[in-house]
Amino acid sequence: MNQDQVKELLLRLEDDVQEFNLIFSGKKSKKANGLYYPDTREIIIHNQNFSDDNALIYTAVHEFAHHVHFTRSAIPVGPKSHTIEFRTILHTLLERAEQMQIYRSIFRTNPEFMALTFRIKKEFLTANGRLMKEFGSVLQEAQKLCEKYQARFDDYIERVLSMERKSVNTILKIQALDLKPELGYENMGTVARIADPDKRAEAEEAFTSGKSPDMVKAMIREDETAPDPAKKLAKEKRRIERTISSLQQKLEEIDARLERLEQHGTASEAVENIRQFPS
Repeated sequence: MNQDQVKELLLRLEDDVQEFNLIFSGKKSKKANGLYYPDTREIIIHNQNFSDDNALIYTAVHEFAHHVHFTRSAIPVGPKSHTIEFRTILHTLLERAEQMQIYRSIFRTNPEFMALTFRIKKEFLTANGRLMKEFGSVLQEAQKLCEKYQARFDDYIERVLSMERKSVNTILKIQALDLKPELGYENMGTVARIADPDKRAEAEEAFTSGKSPDMVKAMIREDETAPDPAKKLAKEKRRIERTISSLQQKLEEIDARLERLEQHGTASEAVENIRQFPS
């Protein structure tokens, strides 16, 4: 598979994108399988790293996701580019690639992976979800006991159980909402934090159908009122200005300290000279 063919496959996944170049380096790299250069809109694939086209396609989709993210983001993409937004784009593209048979996931076809996935989900994720629901029932007992003896529940969970109130609240919500333990504790917590019942049911169904946590979180955000891009940019501008102002202040403080140290050093040298050459 050559670089033109790979680019053609990527454009089948998402054709409404800004122009980009995809280049095979013809090299092997120990540092990375691929790179994306946002300034030049270039995807570089170290094609000698691969003996399998499927693995190469995964890397190409990953770097393509960076291009989509960078060129479509309402606010400038920072140095930490692997954000929820990026991972949502990546997972969506990979899901689309699987549906179009451009990319095949070994996790869904290899018997060893399939057996291990079944074991992890049954013996750990589901079991942990079920255990945390039971834990919620026990915490409710503790809450009622605190009420009976007029004791502070938050004091009990913080100083006796050494737990954070936020975690306890999540566990209590999970138990009260009777969420599916098959989701696993982390995903149950995400669903439990959704106030709207319809959105909560939608998120639970999305997890059940195999959506990634980032895709579900993005879906929840999309359901909310979308912020005005101009307001979003203005907010980011104010954040950057505050950061610059804070850094400038710190820089001035460091300059002042350096000046004092230099003056102290000059004074110390003068004293030393007086000691060496007394009048």
